Amino acid sequence: MTRVVESPPPVAARPAGYAVLRAGRCSVLLHRRAVVVAVVLAVLLAVTVVASLCLGQSYVSPGEVVRVLLGLPSPDELVVGTLRLPRLVTGLLVGAAFGLAGGLIQTVARNPLASPDVIGVTHGAGAATVAAMTFGVTSYAVLPYVSVAGGLGAALLVYLLAWRGGLHANRFVLIGIGISVALASLTRLFVTKGDYLVAQQAKVWLTGSLNGRGYDQAAPLATILLLLLPFLVWAARAQRGADFGDDTAVALGIRLGRVRLGLSALGVVLASAATAAAGPVDFVALLAPQIARRLTRTPHIPPVCSALMGALIVVVADLMARRLLSPLELPVGVFTAVVGAPYLMWLIVRSRARR
Repeated sequence: MTRVVESPPPVAARPAGYAVLRAGRCSVLLHRRAVVVAVVLAVLLAVTVVASLCLGQSYVSPGEVVRVLLGLPSPDELVVGTLRLPRLVTGLLVGAAFGLAGGLIQTVARNPLASPDVIGVTHGAGAATVAAMTFGVTSYAVLPYVSVAGGLGAALLVYLLAWRGGLHANRFVLIGIGISVALASLTRLFVTKGDYLVAQQAKVWLTGSLNGRGYDQAAPLATILLLLLPFLVWAARAQRGADFGDDTAVALGIRLGRVRLGLSALGVVLASAATAAAGPVDFVALLAPQIARRLTRTPHIPPVCSALMGALIVVVADLMARRLLSPLELPVGVFTAVVGAPYLMWLIVRSRARR
């Protein structure tokens, strides 16, 4: 008599290092190390936020800072809630937006050098904003849209010039650098033609600064981030397919052209909106995605970690800008450039050594 042995039901295979989070019929594949890194970055960001609210011309104890954040009565309400918190919120949103934008554009170009400030997006947004300021448009309700239009125009110009039957990564970056130089020259022309007070304001803004920034600048950026949230959820999934080579992606049924166009548009809008809020804070979009990728060791750039890293970089740079040469406050872009410029040169040398 033959004995029939029932085989166990097949178990769905999942990549090493991943865990499945289930909620009813829905399931999400999570990278364990990326989750740990995100938690650590969130804790570091919380500590840095409290330190930024404590330190300034006058010291405020962490206990009083927490009371203000919880809405409890405190004698330091004016210093923390009115003077420091709006600037900090703007810095957090700007850093997160730049981190997300850098990750999206680097994914599309498959090149760590392809950040919004390198390929001309932030310079296009800056040129449009300075031109508007020169001609008398200074309303914070209008400037974010002008900045987004300038960034989209610059990105479209780079895309059209770089397209030769396909989008080659190196050609995309080189043409973007050329467009950046041209737009920077155009911006300086607008500065010299404008009113003296407008020119002074534009010079500080072009460096990337949080001085005097508050909820008037943070509110439009927060609105844009909320409106783009469903598209960012889609982008987090679409990035995995865009990381494949062209032949592999087409074989898997991925509409690579549409995916890359959607990711590029999201990155350009985010970078332009962040530029409108605080100016072109250089190298945040370059640094944050690559640091996040190296920390998580994921095959693609993790969007959540990129956003947290971007926010952390901006808040730390702003704290250094306020305290290192106190009572003099430097623009936050000065400190991001001090770190970002050597990193950019290292990336260029490394890429040439590989070739």
